[in-house]
Amino acid sequence: MSNASLNRPHRRMLLLGLASLAATSALTAQAADEYPARPIHIIVPYAPGGSTDAVGRLLAEKLGQALKQSVVVENKPGANGLIGSEMVARAAPDGYTLLFPAGSVLALSPLLYKANFDPVKSFAPISMVASWSLLLVANPNVPAITLRELIDLARSGKRSMSFAAGTSGYSLMCEQLKLLIDAPEIINVPYNGSGPQTQAVLGGQTDLMIDTFNSLPMIRAGKLRALGIFSDQRSPTLPEVPTMKEQGVNMESKGYAALLAPAGTPLHIVQRLQSEVAKIVAQPEIRERFARLDYEPVGGTPEELATAIVKDIARYRNMVKDTGFKLG
Repeated sequence: MSNASLNRPHRRMLLLGLASLAATSALTAQAADEYPARPIHIIVPYAPGGSTDAVGRLLAEKLGQALKQSVVVENKPGANGLIGSEMVARAAPDGYTLLFPAGSVLALSPLLYKANFDPVKSFAPISMVASWSLLLVANPNVPAITLRELIDLARSGKRSMSFAAGTSGYSLMCEQLKLLIDAPEIINVPYNGSGPQTQAVLGGQTDLMIDTFNSLPMIRAGKLRALGIFSDQRSPTLPEVPTMKEQGVNMESKGYAALLAPAGTPLHIVQRLQSEVAKIVAQPEIRERFARLDYEPVGGTPEELATAIVKDIARYRNMVKDTGFKLG
């Protein structure tokens, strides 16, 4: 038997393999061209009305225009974001069910609750969309114009005081602040999302909250009072509000919202969505709308988002240890 005869089966296998690879590449290209072929659902794991919800709805609107397909926001609040997050973790990895949480949902909630997902392994990061500074905000009926006055009031015991906390991240920040200002008697009251927490402070059911610049219209209308910003510098949006550090409290923190898909989502879908997010946050209209609320557009890569999540997990773990934070 000739060498050519011996090699013929191998040549046949090679040709079949090349044909299969070509077919797979063609199908992948076709799938990339066809996505999305039906409506996309973005799960926001909070009640409507908060900052993450507001950014998510704006993103959905622009993403729908870019993809020429309906993009629907669904609010699935509960368990500090775990209910909505678990829903996405269990969803088919086909790019049609996405998650839009604040960073604390992935980095903190699984440290505090029994989570049926792994914050690193259960999701395919797509992009951080926006980041923002946080404010310490009070009901204007609280007799304190400055942070120093608030600290003195809290320590005096003349008046009971309470924090409204719409997320576990805000609850933990409240506990850290109480520790730093030596005011353990302030009550931490949980709410189901930043929208309900804001309503509680507006209505006077609670005195204080930590919030994004989503509260800016109410601050400017005199319905809320900003006492400090958890940033390394003052904001050009509210330049009259000093940083916490300026007022003797060494505490900084930034929030962010990000887009993720279930783990196993095809790479071409992740790349397509990341590319569209980057284009959207670069639009002058979006940057101007973000600037009004002191939001910083990001549009980063999946790798950058994955790194941010891992760093946040370590940061929150240290905060929980330092404060002895436990769910009430």
